[in-house]
Order: sequence, then C-alpha cells, then structure tokens
Amino acid sequence: MTRFIHDQFAKQYLKELLTPLGNVETSRDVAGEVRQVDVLFSPKAEPEVEATALGILGQIAAKPAVFEPFRSPVQIGEIRSCLGKLFDIHGEFERAAVRENTRIAEAELPQLWILSPTVSDTILAGFRAIPEPENWVSGVYFMGASLKAAIIAIHQLPRTPETLWLRVLGKGNVQKQAIAELRELPSDNVFRLNALELLYNLRTILEVRQDIDREDRELIMELSPLYLQRLEDATQRGIQQGIQQGIQQGIQQGMQQAMQRAQRLMVESLLQLKFGEIDEELAQIIEPLIQLEPLDRTRLIRQLDRSELLAHFEQKNQPES
Repeated sequence: MTRFIHDQFAKQYLKELLTPLGNVETSRDVAGEVRQVDVLFSPKAEPEVEATALGILGQIAAKPAVFEPFRSPVQIGEIRSCLGKLFDIHGEFERAAVRENTRIAEAELPQLWILSPTVSDTILAGFRAIPEPENWVSGVYFMGASLKAAIIAIHQLPRTPETLWLRVLGKGNVQKQAIAELRELPSDNVFRLNALELLYNLRTILEVRQDIDREDRELIMELSPLYLQRLEDATQRGIQQGIQQGIQQGIQQGMQQAMQRAQRLMVESLLQLKFGEIDEELAQIIEPLIQLEPLDRTRLIRQLDRSELLAHFEQKNQPES
C-alpha cells in the first residue's frame, strides 16, 4: 500500500507552503489515546509572504487550522475520527488558557479542514455539510458553525489559479492537470520550486516501490519530466549566480555543481528508501551510481539487495587479469 507515502507527501507539501504564513506542526500528538493530527497551523502576525499567493489555501490560512488530507475518498468513520482529534486539540487549548488564567476566544480555536479527492452526497448530508457560495468556491462544504469543521472535495474545485495549490493534492486527471499548471508558473514564483522538489521526491519514492497501483504508475510518468525541469532550474540558478559575480568560470562551475547536487540527492534518496541509513559501504558506491543513466541506476537499486549491489560495483573496480 502506498497510502503512507502520499500522506507523508501531503504533510510535507502543506508544511512547505504554509510555513511562510505561520507556525506549522506535522504529526502533532493529541491527548487521550495515542493519535496525531496531520498538520496543525497557526498564522503569524506578520507573514513572510502575502497569503493571496496561495489562493484558497491562503484564505484558509488566515485563521488557525487543522488539516487532514486523504488520498482516497474520505469515509464516515474517518470524518468522525478527525472531529474527535479536533475536539481534543480544542480541549488542550482551553485547558492551557485555564492554567494561565485567561480565556480563549472561539476564533482562536483551529478549524478542521478535511481534504478529500471526492466526497459522496450521502456523507455530506449525514454531517449537514453545506456550501457557502457567498465566500467560498464550489467544492468547499461547512458543517455546523460550532463544530468548526469543513470538507473540501478537491475534484469539485474550479480549475482556477486560486485552487491550484489544493488541486495538487487530488488524484488522477485532476492532479495531472494541477502539476501541468504548476510547471507553467513563472520561475520566480515563491512556492513553485519547492513544490516541484517535493513532487520529484514523491516520484522517486514511488518508483522504487513494487506495490504501486495503476494511478501511481501514471503519476510516475506524469512526474518524470520534473527531473529535467529540476536540473534546468538548478542550472539557471548556477548561471544567474555566475552572472552576478561577473565571472565566466563561475557560470560553468555553478552549472556543474547544480547538476552534481541534483544527481547526488536522487541517488541518496533511492538508497535511503531501499536500505535505510547510508553507511560507509553504501557511501562508497554513490559516485559510481551517479555516473550511470537515471533508469539504469534506479533499476539496479530496485532489483538488487544490499550485498548484490555492493558486489556489482566491487566487480567493476577489480582489474582484469
């Protein structure tokens, strides 16, 4: 099952986007039985960027929030579990206020945002979740005001720049379209490069798994061009750095270093996913792996176990008799 991989991606993705706007905690423990909320967010008094840059996500981030993203359509029991964790968080906040002899305003308690590719009309009706067309786009459904909870059906969101950052967390064609739009954003967009980096890492992780489904295989194909985009962006940064220094040698070195860093990062990620921590023996084969074509190196790491992989490069380094 790859659900954990997508859950981790969603948490890292939301953390990366929301950190300039406020404080972000992922996998935050809550009281009672051992369980966690995926992302807990509290806005900064003076955010580093304008929240409008994130569209609907920035609108959400104007107030404290709990995010619970789902790769598959959310079910009734999962919504109840999310509500339970939300109320535990509220209880923590209220108890902290009592200890400090203060009162916490309702607006200071975080709102729950359940992010799901789709959600059935039956489930929406069961939780009395309804749209608020005056203030929000289609696809956003609010439960009773006192519950402080909402469900976002990502695949119902309109295809606009304001919803892009949420549609990246969708599935199938919705996610593919969002990735294509993300690639077309201006290179100076404050969130574009980090989002592409996270998507590229997701592709790398999925590629070494044996248990992926059809949708994940299609996602790997969709994300494959990001590798070239990543190298291009890194090269451009090297060129710009060299130009600023006014030294032609700096341009060439910047390009080479950026390419080398990107290649090394990919190889290290593959090794860590397959074998865990990179020890001294594995570190010695990183450079030989970098010299291989991307598909060849991925095939070797995926198909060989640790001893076979080490032996493969030991044989290559032995002189011919």
